[in-house]
Amino acid sequence: MSEYAVLVIDMLYDFIYGKIKCQPCAEIIGKVREVVQVARSTGISVVYVNDSHYPTDPEIKVWGEHAMKGEEASKVVDELKPLDRDYVLEKRTYSAFFETGLDLLLRGLGVKTIVVTGIHTHICVKHTVADAFFRGYSIIVLRDATATFNPRDHEEALNYMKTMYGAKIMTLDELFRLWTLKQI
Repeated sequence: MSEYAVLVIDMLYDFIYGKIKCQPCAEIIGKVREVVQVARSTGISVVYVNDSHYPTDPEIKVWGEHAMKGEEASKVVDELKPLDRDYVLEKRTYSAFFETGLDLLLRGLGVKTIVVTGIHTHICVKHTVADAFFRGYSIIVLRDATATFNPRDHEEALNYMKTMYGAKIMTLDELFRLWTLKQI
């Protein structure tokens, strides 16, 4: 059991290649894959939390239909496909914690620190980090394994999470050095 868990947020077909396509989001696939592989190899849990919407969900009013439950568009991209030992949760709001069972899962695993990857930095990542903060988790957000539509929104969201929630903003290399020092 590790005190860490890696969260992979919304690395789905609709956001990478589909209705809400985001080129900067596609560009982080390699970094997300790298942190997931290192986590798996060291016994750190990997948790995918994915949009899986019904037509009546609040987000549909803002973004239109996207990542609809049961559709291919709501599946994790092939490059990051979860393994059987990974955890996969569905969400219907921006936060990975809201009515998903994520908190119960993390507490059961003994997790104290979450490492956040995925998209969109200023929406789902930011709301997830807020809820993690309110639940007492230590938070690491990976600057180079999170993304959104434009660099300004990405940087503003990272600064906000650092200032408001005490999130440590790190690169993958900085995280790997930390894990090496802790001999995970």
